This record gives sequence, C-alpha cells and structure tokens, in this order.
Amino acid sequence: MNARVAPLRIASVQPARVALLGTGTVGSALWSRLVAWAGSPLGERLSLVHVANSRVAVSNRKGIPANTPEILIRNMPQAASLDAVEAALAGVGPRIVIDATASDDVAEQHAGWLAQGIHVVTACKLGQGTSLERWHAIQSACHAGGTHYGDSATVGAGLPLLRSLRELQAGGDRIHAIAGVLSGSLAWLCNNYDGLRPFSGFVREAREAGFTEPDPRVDLSGEDVRRKLLILARAAGYPLQVDAVQVDSLVPAGMAVLAEQDVDAALLQLDAPMRAHYAAAYKNGGKLRFIARLQGGLATTGLETLASDHPLAGGTGTDNKVAIWSDRYREQPLVIQGPGAGAAVTAAALLDDALAIHAATAGDKAIQVSTSIPKNVSMG
Repeated sequence: MNARVAPLRIASVQPARVALLGTGTVGSALWSRLVAWAGSPLGERLSLVHVANSRVAVSNRKGIPANTPEILIRNMPQAASLDAVEAALAGVGPRIVIDATASDDVAEQHAGWLAQGIHVVTACKLGQGTSLERWHAIQSACHAGGTHYGDSATVGAGLPLLRSLRELQAGGDRIHAIAGVLSGSLAWLCNNYDGLRPFSGFVREAREAGFTEPDPRVDLSGEDVRRKLLILARAAGYPLQVDAVQVDSLVPAGMAVLAEQDVDAALLQLDAPMRAHYAAAYKNGGKLRFIARLQGGLATTGLETLASDHPLAGGTGTDNKVAIWSDRYREQPLVIQGPGAGAAVTAAALLDDALAIHAATAGDKAIQVSTSIPKNVSMG
C-alpha cells in the first residue's frame, strides 16, 4: 500500500492574555478557580499575566504561576496603575481585562480598552448602569474595536438574564415589561425578616455574612437595584437616563447623610418603619419584596407587598427572581430564578464570559485529523 497519510494535526489556539483587576472576594474566587484549572483544557485557554488591586500589582508575560493572590502580591509587588494594564497584555492572542472591582475609575477605562481591541469582562455595574453617555461609549467602542463586553455578572451574578433578553430580541421578540427581585442582600432580608425581631439585627447579620456592602446603605437605598434595572432596561431596548428610575429608598433621610462609622448605631431607625410594613403585608396575607419594575418606559424600584402566589413572591436565601413579558410571553411571563449573590457564582460567570470571548476570537476548534490519499491507490 502506497497511501500517504498526513500526520495528526492539532489546531493551534493561542490562549487569551488576561489581566485581573480586583483581588477582593470575587477576584480571589476567580483566581482560585483558575488555579484549579491549571493543566486542564479550560486552563490552557486563559493565561493570567497581570493581577492588580488598588495598592499593588503583579505582572508576568509568561503567565503568573498558580498560587494564592496574597503570596504573589506580597512577594512580587509593583506600584498599582491602570496605565500598566495595556503593557502587561502586550503579546500574541486575544487580550481580556476582567474587572472584579467596584471602582468608577476602572469603569471609566472600559470604553478606551474596548476601542483598542482589548475585550472587557466585568461584574461592575458602573460601566453600563450609570450615565447613558458611558453606556453609549461602551457600545460604540465595541463596534470600533471589534471587541466584546462580557457583562453577564453585572445582573443576577451570571443568571441568564441579559442573554435571554438579547436572544429574545434577536429572534424578533419585543420586550414589554420586566419585574424582579434584583438584590441578593435585600432578597435575604425580606426572606428572613419575621416582624418580631428588630430589622436592624437582620441587617447586621446580613452584613456579617457578606450579603451586603460594608456600608449597608448601599443596598438599603436601592441604588444597586437602580443600576441593575438600568442595565436590563437598556439591554431590552429602553435607553433610559439615570434619573428615569424612581427609587423608594429604605434609608431615612437623616441616616443617609451620616458618616459611615455612625451608620451601625443608626440602624435602629429602620426598625419601626419595617415593622409597620411587615404588619400591613401580614394582615393582607402578602409578602414583602423589594421589586424593580420596567413597563412602558417607566422604571421603579421599592418595597412592595405581593400576594403569596405572585410569581415573584417565592424564592429563598439570596435568590434573584425576574419575570419577563414579551410578544411570546405575553400572558404568562418567562421567569428566571437562582442565586443572585455570592463570590463563587459571580467568579464563575466572569470566567464563562472570558471563555466565550476566547472561543469567539481565537478560532477555537476541536482536534482535526487530515489525511491525503493519492489517486488510483487501492485500499484493498
């Protein structure tokens, strides 16, 4: 037999070069997940070359060794600077910034990176959930740079909310209304508050468990929910301005102006109003939920009393639960539910987006086998 068989050929796939910004709970969980992937096919697709927080940074163009962030940052410190990100990502392969911070300064850089061909993956809501001008800048930068903006972790900690909205519209559907529980911390508080013990005690418990921000007013004010609702609304085709969302804050005016160190003692101001809300809901057989709503271009967030059998009244723990009404889901909404908070699920969502960008930009293909058989050669 004189057949000539070409050797096994494996498609060459360059790993994406990744800069991780933020080493808090989410950033550390993401790093740990990457360490667990070391040597696996998933790990080979992402090369972590830069890690930074607000104080120090670590860079290694050949890839940062698998280790804990604390050890690396302690032993290989550099001055932290956003200007170092682009230099750290220089090289072959897709470039991705993973923003695991809550920094407005970092969010302000998103559009610039995207326009330069650097993809951005983020859990930070300050990019698309603040001014409409910044949202437009990000969309325009993606178009100009041919880049992707991975934002599934910004709302629902990776639940398929934004993806579902976009896929429905890509199929010709129109979104008519959205309503949901968008805050994991407020969901936990509403699910656990019993009207008997002081609400302030539940807030302290949620803070100690890491469900709220260190300053719980960030959650109780509804500002976090406002940003998430803006992101959903804009993705659904309603480019709302920030002030278009009406927010009914749980924080009394006097408490809102206090210095952060004085907030804990002032939490007692929440007890009487929440007890009254709970009593009214209980009397009517309902449940308290902090709801975000979008309908007809009108966006609101605030505490509501829902009937026990309402689609949004269920859920446990920190669950987010969102209902979407559209042409095809006109009478009975599409309901998406799942954990809406937590470092592990948020980190997983960030890495899902990074892997999807790698697959879309690096020509990710399965192993290919190619053979060449000359004409007129018998295989018998």
